[in-house]
Amino acid sequence: MFDKSLRYSYAAQKYERHKLLRAFLILLALYLLYNAITTLFFSVWVLHNDSMQPGLYSGDRLVTASTVLPSLITKIKKTDEAFPFKRGNIVVIDTRRGEYQNRFLVIADNLVRFFTAQQVTLSRTEEHLYIKRLIALPGDEISMDNFVLRVRPADSAYTLTEFELSERPYYPHIPQVPSLWDATLPFSGYMDTRTLGPGEYFVVSDDRGNTGDSRTWGPVSAKEIVGRPVFRFWPPARIGRP
Repeated sequence: MFDKSLRYSYAAQKYERHKLLRAFLILLALYLLYNAITTLFFSVWVLHNDSMQPGLYSGDRLVTASTVLPSLITKIKKTDEAFPFKRGNIVVIDTRRGEYQNRFLVIADNLVRFFTAQQVTLSRTEEHLYIKRLIALPGDEISMDNFVLRVRPADSAYTLTEFELSERPYYPHIPQVPSLWDATLPFSGYMDTRTLGPGEYFVVSDDRGNTGDSRTWGPVSAKEIVGRPVFRFWPPARIGRP
């Protein structure tokens, strides 16, 4: 092995070093491009539960549009519309936003996701990433009757159902509760009227029997809403806009 290496000319050794350097730079450029795309534009997420059925199911793979670029554009333009989503949109919630994150773990996780085409991750995304439906915006007045939300927008004198305020139709799963339950019992399908404060957003599960949403967490902030699913590519039988 050493005898063979000694026979290399200086030019050959230089060529080999340059080839390794080029390969490293290409890999680095692809990694940076991957991070730019997944941070600013699109990323792929897998749904790990059935809280959004009947529209979405566990195992669905979704292309998600990031909120980063629209937020940057609105800040640069200094427009009033700083939040890119509307009532009725499905959104991705990241409960880690604002919390301390180990930078080395974040970098290592990005590397693993890059080399495995986002098939493997070092973090348990189901513990901090949730897909929910956005129902109400800051200043809205909101209540629930038989698991259906009613919203009075901050700029309106009228209260409408969540379906009337949505651009697209959706059909949540309404659970059957025992006949003896009334509005005083938790998770009975009723919620007293409340008004969202500045920077507060109300999100719920489409499976209204699943209460892992703003009914138990409380409202979320804009920085916790990190994306919006725009396309489902798996399973093949249900490819399309979620």
